[in-house]
Amino acid sequence: MTTATVIRMLGRGLCIIIPLLFVSVNCFPVDPPAGGANLRNNKGIAENVASVETNYKGHWELFSPNSGVSAMHLILLPTTNNVLMFDATIWKVSKLKLPGPPCRKVEDTPGEEDCFAHSVLMDFETAAVKPLRLHYDTWCSSGSLDVNGRLVSTGGYNNGSDTVRILDICPDCEWKEYPGTLGNGRWYATQVTLGDGRFMVFGGRDFPTYEFVPPEGKRNAKNQVTPFKFLEETHDPVENNLYPYIYLNTDGNLFVFANNRSIILDPITNKIVYEFPVLPNGARNYPASGCSCMLPIVLQPDEKRPVIPTEVLVCGGAPHDAFTLTDLNRPKVFPPANKDCARIDINNRGNPNWKIMNMPTARILGDAVVLPTGDVLLVNGAMSGSAGWDDARDPNMAPVLYRVASAGPEFTELAPTTIARMYHSTSAVLPDGKILIAGSNTNPTYMDVALFPTEVRVEKFSPHYFDPALDHFRTDILFEKSDSKVRYGKRFEVQVGGGDPNLDMKKLQVNIYYPPFTTHGISMNQRLITLGIYDVKKGVAPNTSVISLQAPPNGNIAPPGYYMLYVVYNGVPCRRAMWVQFKK
Repeated sequence: MTTATVIRMLGRGLCIIIPLLFVSVNCFPVDPPAGGANLRNNKGIAENVASVETNYKGHWELFSPNSGVSAMHLILLPTTNNVLMFDATIWKVSKLKLPGPPCRKVEDTPGEEDCFAHSVLMDFETAAVKPLRLHYDTWCSSGSLDVNGRLVSTGGYNNGSDTVRILDICPDCEWKEYPGTLGNGRWYATQVTLGDGRFMVFGGRDFPTYEFVPPEGKRNAKNQVTPFKFLEETHDPVENNLYPYIYLNTDGNLFVFANNRSIILDPITNKIVYEFPVLPNGARNYPASGCSCMLPIVLQPDEKRPVIPTEVLVCGGAPHDAFTLTDLNRPKVFPPANKDCARIDINNRGNPNWKIMNMPTARILGDAVVLPTGDVLLVNGAMSGSAGWDDARDPNMAPVLYRVASAGPEFTELAPTTIARMYHSTSAVLPDGKILIAGSNTNPTYMDVALFPTEVRVEKFSPHYFDPALDHFRTDILFEKSDSKVRYGKRFEVQVGGGDPNLDMKKLQVNIYYPPFTTHGISMNQRLITLGIYDVKKGVAPNTSVISLQAPPNGNIAPPGYYMLYVVYNGVPCRRAMWVQFKK
């Protein structure tokens, strides 16, 4: 196979092709578009960043044979080496016993105790597991990180449905649980972080409403819950509007997608300010369970644009009656999942349209993971059926890379796993750029003997940018010489070593990533922002560079809290991200 690299140059469309071990694509014209040094197209996607492409399809490794609990819910905790995994207390069993008393008192069964762990911290470098106690059921709950990196989790099942839980990031911290905090029960609800750091929680079975999550120790009264007619209108006979996709827009409003419809909601006035065209071809939310993400927000230095372009991607899903056919029909029928992906500019209020594309394979129950490069990895899931116990077939083993700004093929199928990751599977982006993959349980308890057994194995997937031939592009962030606590809009510096001793701004991106709360194919608050670069200078030490950056201008662009900062050179992320905290 002939391979080459293409070096993009700012000269009359000139391309210099040098034989190497990898391939790159696209040349750009000499004249930059108006609007600044970072060369953006009208969607805000960076076009100046050269990237090498590769035929490398990625690599899977079994990281742990037993996580203790099946990771129905998963989130990376900032500034630690830990991911938090938890399932549900209703099963009263897992693969890990608590280290000793006290055990959990089983609700509605006097005298019965549950001595199994349903929540663990896993060290993502050593695979060491620490069990954490839970008392209020977390089944199908929601969550997000606060400004200090604590997980604030809402809802769940039965005694957990109106509960708020908080887990701090200290080494010996345990869950703090506050039952009776929410005004409505929140089972299959979505939590979103606003620009001022407050949380809202939307929907949940039997509750087409939303509310703000109160401060720790406070409770919401019934009059603090707002009816939301949009969730009533998008309710199919089998729901299909649970776990709605909700994203904080760059203007402070909320994009809300449920079933096949989407709107812009003003969270202060409670008014719907815009409704987008219906997305055809079935339903996308639970139990049709497609996946979605916000595409990268690309900033310029000295950002002053009144509107920052923002796009949303929605992929897969199922016919509106898929759950009826699989869960309620006998014998079960497993309709094919959707094969399409659609994206829309949510700040285009003139004539917005869904751009519909086809993936290589159909997918439900998957995750849309935004990679450190800004591209999207579609991973996990199945190709037929719906969400629900034993309601899906044909596991989709092969992740698909979606290139957000590609002029070539938009979708590339990567190396497949050997483990089915279907209902209740999860994922997390790690600081080194690998993807942690966990969970999958299609059974209403822990089952080792089943068509798809309960999964407690944990894998890591190394995407295409881990091609050994690209390793010389990988930089090292010099943490002790870089700014890690930054105020909005302020200039700050990141120092790097290794890689190319002469960093070329045309090949450089600095991206910040907000770790999502992932469950049931929804990654709440997942967000990647490409920062504006002022300049790159030589460092004092040999083979080092100082990158001067502008922090996001406000919390609507980047909600306050901790982000992983990746330096990406030629499309290859640094060896390890740095945690950076942004706030007022």
